[in-house]
Amino acid sequence: MPDFQNHPLVADRLARLRSATCPPRDFRHYVSDIARLLVLPATANLATKETEVTTPLTSMTGLELARPIVLVPILRAGLGFSEAFLQMLPEATVAHYGMNRNEESLQPEVYLERFPDHIAGAEVFVLDPMLATGGSAITAIDGLKKRGAKHLHFVCLVASPEGIKSLEESHPDVIITVAAIDEGLNEQGYIVPGLGDAGDRIFGTL
Repeated sequence: MPDFQNHPLVADRLARLRSATCPPRDFRHYVSDIARLLVLPATANLATKETEVTTPLTSMTGLELARPIVLVPILRAGLGFSEAFLQMLPEATVAHYGMNRNEESLQPEVYLERFPDHIAGAEVFVLDPMLATGGSAITAIDGLKKRGAKHLHFVCLVASPEGIKSLEESHPDVIITVAAIDEGLNEQGYIVPGLGDAGDRIFGTL
């Protein structure tokens, strides 16, 4: 699984938003920059089908996406990540998965689920800036699969090796796209060096 932290633009934006002095306005901007850069690799293997197109000069056979797209930001940090995807994929439907992390068990607690009816036939992108323990991603994908989702993707900014391993073991069929893979987790389950709590930094609730 490739990561993109050595790409000059991604590396630049990552270094800026990792800084503890980066204000929420700039943090949101850099998160969106990286998210837009991840749209192309994240969608590179989507199924397509042929469509007839009439250009100003002639007719031709083009390609269009074979399935609708559903974006599933994991609240609340996923909201700051999903907006850039929606700008690039305005035809997408946006579902929502709300979770809180239990600070004692480090396990996610679901408080909101909102999904469209056509999720079983869609390309579903679960979006969260951080993949730490993997608990939230696994819980979300478990829930989506129970509702029939089959074509699943997970996209994040920063991941830990532990989180990637956990997600791959739980859902080996899910395609993962990551901007950067960090060193690992600390005793509190936060990614190191990481960038802190993405939700707090996006919304200025430090």
